[in-house]
Amino acid sequence: MNAGQVHSGLIIVDKPQGWTSHDVVGRMRRLAGTRKVGHAGTLDPMATGVLVIGINRATRLLTYIVGTTKTYTATIRLGQSTITDDAEGEITGGSIAAAVTEDEIRSAIADLTGDIEQVPSSVSAIKVKGERSYARVRAGEDVDLPSRPVTIHRFDVHSIRRVNNGRLQDIDVTVECSSGTYIRALARDLGSALSVGGHLTALRRTRVGPYSIEQARTLEQLAEDLSVLPLDDAGRALFPVRDLSEAETADVSHGRRIEPSARAEVPVAAFAPDGTLVALLENRHGSARTMLVFAPGGKE
Repeated sequence: MNAGQVHSGLIIVDKPQGWTSHDVVGRMRRLAGTRKVGHAGTLDPMATGVLVIGINRATRLLTYIVGTTKTYTATIRLGQSTITDDAEGEITGGSIAAAVTEDEIRSAIADLTGDIEQVPSSVSAIKVKGERSYARVRAGEDVDLPSRPVTIHRFDVHSIRRVNNGRLQDIDVTVECSSGTYIRALARDLGSALSVGGHLTALRRTRVGPYSIEQARTLEQLAEDLSVLPLDDAGRALFPVRDLSEAETADVSHGRRIEPSARAEVPVAAFAPDGTLVALLENRHGSARTMLVFAPGGKE
């Protein structure tokens, strides 16, 4: 598609290092020629990789994408702690990591796998009494955030190497995790468990739900060809599918209840006979009701 046209759909961006997620949204607004643009989960400026962008009606899907499983590749440095738990913050402590063994690293990683309680990085966008936590930290305040349950489905070690004349160790890993997980906090907690300190030096998101880095396009590529995943295709990828009859399509389009869906999952994407995404449905009190109705074609 050419830049400047109005679309409804998802754009899978390979976010460059140094850009904020808000920066990318601004760029997509200019390319798509619309203000109605949002993203499905912030990436730190240091991080690269998959950032799912919603355009026009597809912004209504973003809340469901935010909660999906994410996959990252990362490098964790043992032997140094930083104020931000990543390489962008000043070093605040640490100990020589030369004596830490591979078995100790793998054992500590195993303890950080599965269902865990994680304290988010204090330099995060979480709000504390109406103000972002990172803003309070930068103002000199000590911020203690409560822990939250997260699930680390996979925490794989690919390589361990010594750097800085062996004083530090870098660990290349892949992490598959639930929404709300801070990879920076995993690096911090691994360093803490090994009593040497730790922080993140590289982070790349390779998957968000069904969307992988192989589908992602750089900003330069998108400026040449604004590749948009149509709303209908996005719905089929994200949810169980229910195909409606013409009569059911009319009812759902007007918010009326219909017979319950056979699938128990919530939500279910309901499609008209012509393949158009009509609504998201949920079963409730013996019938299927609309959670979200998408306007038919025409003006966005």
